Amino acid sequence: MGSTKKNWSYSAGERGRNRVRAFEHQTTGIIQLEWYDRGRRKRLSLGHSDRRKAKIQADEVAAKLGQAETPRSDDITLQELFDIYLGEVTPTKSPRSQKHDQRAADLFRFAFGPGRKARDLSRRDWDRFVRERREGLLAPGGRQGKRPIVGERTIARDLKWLLAVLNWATLAGNGRGGLLLQRNPLRGLPIPKDESPKRPAMTKAMYDAMLAAAGEVDWRVSVALVMAHETGHRIGAIRQLRWSDIDLDTGRVRWPKISDKIGFEHETPLTPEAVEALKVARQYNPGIGDSWVFPSPKDPAKACSRHLMRDWWRRAEWKAGLEHVEGMGWHSLRRKFATELKEIPLKDLCHLGGWKNPQTVLSCYQQADEGTMRKALARRAEQRDGS
Repeated sequence: MGSTKKNWSYSAGERGRNRVRAFEHQTTGIIQLEWYDRGRRKRLSLGHSDRRKAKIQADEVAAKLGQAETPRSDDITLQELFDIYLGEVTPTKSPRSQKHDQRAADLFRFAFGPGRKARDLSRRDWDRFVRERREGLLAPGGRQGKRPIVGERTIARDLKWLLAVLNWATLAGNGRGGLLLQRNPLRGLPIPKDESPKRPAMTKAMYDAMLAAAGEVDWRVSVALVMAHETGHRIGAIRQLRWSDIDLDTGRVRWPKISDKIGFEHETPLTPEAVEALKVARQYNPGIGDSWVFPSPKDPAKACSRHLMRDWWRRAEWKAGLEHVEGMGWHSLRRKFATELKEIPLKDLCHLGGWKNPQTVLSCYQQADEGTMRKALARRAEQRDGS
């Protein structure tokens, strides 16, 4: 078989921007030009077969397309970028994350101006934002007098959101063959970090005291304390459990993606203590199906709010005679869970407690404790004596 002759062609301009291709018609040999305008393919017959002349004409069309290209991908404003992100990415997140996206977008629109070009953001903008957030001069609601000073973690969360949006824009198409943003102008800048974060873990004595006093506050507090202690999960995931997520017969619980902070849907076994606590909850709240395990006292159609759970924690502390320690709250039970189970495989611990990243467990939750260290030294002594 003979080889197929490949027709002549020539390309001018940049791919994804103003590319123009000149090529010979397969049967007539007449040269045509082909290009894309706003995503639509266009063709033009030149009416001749002069390759040299066709190259010149292709270059001229490409030059005109390059000059007429407006707006450029790098001309996108923060208002335009945030609107696209909130419309396309935010709806895929949990309700809590969606609210944060909205607040963060409002905050940065106010801080930098809605008409500010995303490409023009700089280190000066970054540093000014950090400084004004630290001083309480900048808040999602706007600059209306002195606002409460926020911590480094809050500032870091805001900036990480902005970086995520800018990084996404460097991968998202603009509908004209280009990208929303060619590069992230803030990439690599230092994110504020709390050098000594307060992460106290609850002791057994404190937990026992809280549990004994919790019933005086509300039955939901007692059950939530046991669930937090026995499952190691966030109070946000616990308070949004529905009875359809619980299987008391097999002793299992499903943690839905929609109510999990990191969107990690998974199932875990329940301890006998957790099962008994849920049976108590069933007596107070004999709901079925999708009804809440921890319904709001004022509106059973809603789950208990995180604010109410926080207030109940403080009241239980007071009734237990415990002095409030900064950083001590529902999350302290999560740290207690991770520390007490540090000897099990990290993969199993992550699944049990609802962590996706093992490094997070090691750096933020597990704490050194004397009991574990003494056990390790005792095992070392036994190994040494047996050798």
